[in-house]
Amino acid sequence: MTVTEASAPGKLFIAGEYAVVTPGHPSILVALDQFITVSLEEADTTGTIRSAQYGGLPIPWTREEDQLVIDQRENPFLYITEAVKVTERYIKESGTPLSYFHLSVKSELDNASGKKYGLGSSGAVTVATIKALLKFYAIDPEFELVYKLAALAHLSVKSNGSFGDIAASTYGGWIAYACFDREWVTNKATELTLTELLESAWPQLMIRPLTPPANLRLVIGWTGSPASTTHLVDRVNDVRGGIDDFYKTFLEASKKCVNAMIAAFEQSDLQAIQAGIRENRLLLQQLTAHTGVVIETPPLTQLCDLAEKNLGAAKSSGAGGGDCGIVIIDRQAGIIPLISEWEKVGIMNLPLHVFSYVRTAHAIEWKGVSEYDA
Repeated sequence: MTVTEASAPGKLFIAGEYAVVTPGHPSILVALDQFITVSLEEADTTGTIRSAQYGGLPIPWTREEDQLVIDQRENPFLYITEAVKVTERYIKESGTPLSYFHLSVKSELDNASGKKYGLGSSGAVTVATIKALLKFYAIDPEFELVYKLAALAHLSVKSNGSFGDIAASTYGGWIAYACFDREWVTNKATELTLTELLESAWPQLMIRPLTPPANLRLVIGWTGSPASTTHLVDRVNDVRGGIDDFYKTFLEASKKCVNAMIAAFEQSDLQAIQAGIRENRLLLQQLTAHTGVVIETPPLTQLCDLAEKNLGAAKSSGAGGGDCGIVIIDRQAGIIPLISEWEKVGIMNLPLHVFSYVRTAHAIEWKGVSEYDA
C-alpha cells in the first residue's frame, strides 16, 4: 500500500499576542523545525486514526452520508476529525469520490515525558492532516487553501484563538499576520458553497512573509511549565467588557508597536525590532495589571531579565502563563553566558531553527529548509 505523508512545523509568537485575536490587528510569528507528521494509507471499508500521544491504539471511524463519523466517547482527535470533514467537503465538491484510509500522527512538539513546549500542536496537526489529505486525493496543497481549510476546521470547534498558529504552520518562516473577520466568514459560510468561500477574499486577513535582518538571532527559553492558551484567552475575554477604555488603548498601542516592528524587518533594523519586543512586553504587563491574568509568570520574568542582562530583548511568547519566552539578540553577541544563567534557574534553551518552505518542481511537493536562526 502507498503511504501519503505530510508534515507541519510548530510555531512561536514573536509579538502582538492577545491583540491579534481581534480581526485586523497585526502580529509576528515564526515557524520552527519541530514537526507533526500525518501519514495516510488507503483502507477498505473502515478507517482508523492513531497517535502515540494517545497510547498508539487505532480508533476506528466510518462514514455516514459521505462524512467521517467517530464515536465521540472514543474521540481524542477533535482537530483531526474536523480537518478531515472540512477538507473532504471541499474534495467532494470537486467531484472526487471519497476513500477510506488509516491515519497516523507523530509529534515532536512535546518532550519525552509528554509535556508540550507551547509550539502550537493543535494548529500543526490540523495543517498536517489537511496537507496529507489533499496529497492523498492528488490536489495541490497551496498555502492559502490549506490555511483557510484549517481555519474553518478550528472555527467549527469554536476556537477562541487568532489562527496565527495555523498561518505559521502553513506558510513557514517569519510572517506578519492579522486575523480575518470571523463574523463575515461565518455568515458567508451559510450563503456560499465551500469552494466559493475558499476562493473569496477574507476581510482583514493578512499573511505576509518577513525577512529577518542578517544579524538577528532568535533564542528560545522554555520554563518547563505548560500553559493553556484557550483558558488564558477566555479569562481575558471574560473581563474585556469591564476594561473597555483600556482595552481599546491596548489594541491601538499593540497595532502601532507591531506595525513598527514589521517596518523594521523590512528595513533590516535589528535595534528597532528589539525596541518593539521591549515595548510589546510592557504592553502585556499592562494587560496583566488591568485583567489580573498572569501572562508573564515569575519564571518568564527571570528568563526575560537574564536575557536583557546579556544584551538581548526578551518577552513571553504566545498567551504566556508558562511555556516559552523569546529573545532577539545580535548574532555577534555570545549566548553561552545567557544559557548558563538560564540553566541555573531551571530554564531550558530550546535549540530550534526557523523553518521555511521552498517550492519544488513537482506540483504537490514543498521542500523544507531549516535556517540556523534559533
